[in-house]
Amino acid sequence: MTGGGGGRGPRGAPLTAVDLIRTKRDGGALTDAQIDWVIDAYTRGAVAEEQMAALAMAIVFRGMSYAETTRWTAAMIASGERLDLSGIGRPTVDKHSTGGVGDKITLPLTPLVAACGLAVPQLSGRGLGHTGGTLDKLEAIRGFRTRLSNAEFTRQLSSVGAVICAAGDGLAPADRKLYALRDVTGTVESIPLIASSIMSKKIAEGTSALVLDVKFGRGAFMRQYQDASALAATMVELGRSQGVRTVALLTDMNTPLGRAVGNAVEVEESLEVLAGGGPADVVELTLALAREMLDAGGMTGIDPADALRGGQAMDAWRDLVRAQGGDPDAALPIAVEREVIRAERSGVVVSIDAYQVGVAAWRLGAGRTRKEDPVSAAAGVRLLRRPGEAVVAGEALFELLADDEARIPLAKQAIEGAARIDDAPHEILPLVRERIA
Repeated sequence: MTGGGGGRGPRGAPLTAVDLIRTKRDGGALTDAQIDWVIDAYTRGAVAEEQMAALAMAIVFRGMSYAETTRWTAAMIASGERLDLSGIGRPTVDKHSTGGVGDKITLPLTPLVAACGLAVPQLSGRGLGHTGGTLDKLEAIRGFRTRLSNAEFTRQLSSVGAVICAAGDGLAPADRKLYALRDVTGTVESIPLIASSIMSKKIAEGTSALVLDVKFGRGAFMRQYQDASALAATMVELGRSQGVRTVALLTDMNTPLGRAVGNAVEVEESLEVLAGGGPADVVELTLALAREMLDAGGMTGIDPADALRGGQAMDAWRDLVRAQGGDPDAALPIAVEREVIRAERSGVVVSIDAYQVGVAAWRLGAGRTRKEDPVSAAAGVRLLRRPGEAVVAGEALFELLADDEARIPLAKQAIEGAARIDDAPHEILPLVRERIA
């Protein structure tokens, strides 16, 4: 297996993994034939893990052109099945977020857009490190199933108009294998590899339009605005290259979204939004993304805020939960251990560090270090003050929630100093910074 041969180059010479590694190491461009071959051979096990790791590292250092990235994405899509959603009966549009702290937007957004007439095939993932995962949040609901067969997926999409579940094993299997390799070899930080990973799965699911929520800041995967903007632009072009109408919003993740970070507590906050309330920033981003999704799906002239106020979004949520085996009326898990973090001085909260809050929630049990680790449904952090709000010395800033009191001391260390308090308010920058289409 070490040679990784089997394919042929443009002049009939055998393709080998070593040749591809050398080409990219030395700053050359991979041909379409080389990319098609290496993705297929790696998926089949004909290219060794250490060889693919070396190629990924060369890509991290040397990059890939847009043409290479486009072909890489297409090859990963071709490694598995591509769902056909043309028979659903209404336009399909999906949303993808690059992940953040307190980012529960998928939960109210999916039923909201379905209530407005579109079908939302939402394939989601699990949390890792300081960022939360949609599937972990949903599994806080009693009985909720996050794994569906393709037949169940399409049937529910036709009947309910919305699905939130894990991607099936048949969608972009090359990406699943490569993602796991990149995670343990220090080769995650590459815009072409990130963009192709996200877009191969989203395009393979068969949606006709896609809205991207690309985050930047302290709590985001891409901390720098410029990097997030470059990633968004790359993904928009990749979507277009595959015939999927794609638009991206760049959103600020320096501060956690909403007032709840965790699993059950974020479901609870999502229900507040679906009931017509909830934190202003969560409502703002939910509606901004909903309007983009409706526009991408050709449903112009509909105000999604009406579906929140009128209760249609909540009805669609309950239908979705029941369709996936959950009980929408069941009580959510409640933490048995609680500790309040208090302000050391009076003033105005001017910022809250999303990364520190995310790490605290992770240490309380809401997140995981490895994908196979269990999570606590009840653990998390409540933000009792938000930027722009006044606080008096001794008043509560955060509430830490856990199932095990032994987790609280390390969480307290993580969140120490996360809330910055000043004598006067500072300017609060917009949540949505840029639209790329």
